[in-house]
Amino acid sequence: MFSAPLAERLRPKTLDQYIGQQHIVGTDGVIRRALESGALHSMLFWGPPGVGKTTLANIISNTLKRPFYALSAINSGVKDIREVIDKAKENSLFNTQTPVLFIDEIHRFSKAQQDSLLGAVEKGWITLIGATTENPSFEVIPALLSRCQVYILKKLNEHDLEALMQQAIQDDGYIRSRHVLIQEYEALFRISGGDARKLLNVFELVVKSFPAGASCTITNDYVMQQVQQNLALYDKSGEQHYDIISAMIKSVRGSDPNGAVYWLARMLAGGEDPLFIARRLIILASEDIGNANPNALLMATNCFQAVNVIGMPESRIILSQCVTYLACSAKSNAAYAAIGQALEAVEQTGNQPVPLHLRNAPTTLMKDIGYGADYRYAHAYDGNFVAQEFLPEVLSGSVFYDPGQNAREHELRSFLKSRWKDKYGY
Repeated sequence: MFSAPLAERLRPKTLDQYIGQQHIVGTDGVIRRALESGALHSMLFWGPPGVGKTTLANIISNTLKRPFYALSAINSGVKDIREVIDKAKENSLFNTQTPVLFIDEIHRFSKAQQDSLLGAVEKGWITLIGATTENPSFEVIPALLSRCQVYILKKLNEHDLEALMQQAIQDDGYIRSRHVLIQEYEALFRISGGDARKLLNVFELVVKSFPAGASCTITNDYVMQQVQQNLALYDKSGEQHYDIISAMIKSVRGSDPNGAVYWLARMLAGGEDPLFIARRLIILASEDIGNANPNALLMATNCFQAVNVIGMPESRIILSQCVTYLACSAKSNAAYAAIGQALEAVEQTGNQPVPLHLRNAPTTLMKDIGYGADYRYAHAYDGNFVAQEFLPEVLSGSVFYDPGQNAREHELRSFLKSRWKDKYGY
């Protein structure tokens, strides 16, 4: 009877049961007005996880008695989209209500997959409702974005979260039978991070931890104790999405291949997008290894390409090879630090003029006013080097790149010292 998670058991069926997002579902909210008028348009819901995007799509469909199709961009492709569109076209022959096609995580669809929706949306065969946690301006193709109204769903506030728990105590048979008393809410609020689904599922976990027949008095200390003991699950759309990728990156940075591959396994077992992991490894290869081992960036880039071609489950092997290689590599953040310091210099000194001798001189006029004058072509000198100024005057002598303490960058430091000792002090 209570096999479904609490968040699923409490999923509201009407707008009056829906908690939060009053700016669009309240008395004068645009979604409520659309439902009251029956004039439904294609739309995109943009907001963080667990704020009611999927629930609101279901309510819209139920309220208007529309056929409802749901796809997840994680495991659906063009073939699935076309099957839904074909069904919708068949329904239109019998003058039935236009079906609603709900696509969760629509930002994960490729351009070709999003393109396949355009005709059906434009001809009115379907009403599209897409849900995304990413900015649609960057993740949804312009042609599709122009055919949809974007609604921003906000993170739930503490008043909303408390109302959800009180709703659970009153309306859910299992929670009601446990005679729950919440003395303190702060820990539940903090763990949920404004995610209703996470809040309710953690709330149920805490309630179930009490012995049968015992009163369930919930305090902050008790919540934290139970969560630390029991909440080892990976939630790819919640807080642990960021915590676990952080743990993997820090393990690689700390040269621990065992910790790194463990956190990698946690993400893969939880259904994380392997391309997300591979992208982060590319960044890590430059940020934390850099010129200490230039092959690290090649390895990470090839890993991303291979994962993109191969797919799961075999990509786990490729990711494991890359993660363990990066963990065992020499480390340097010198390149990362260099661009940070250079950007800080830009912010502090503004747009300094390019020295005349470094400017391009494609016209006679530019040559006449000194563009390119006195520039010395390095390859015309012994060792392919000649000392000259490459920075704006106000930044002359500034050192942004300081090679790290590792064998490869010791070589780079020696190279720079042989050429720039008098200027930069390498």
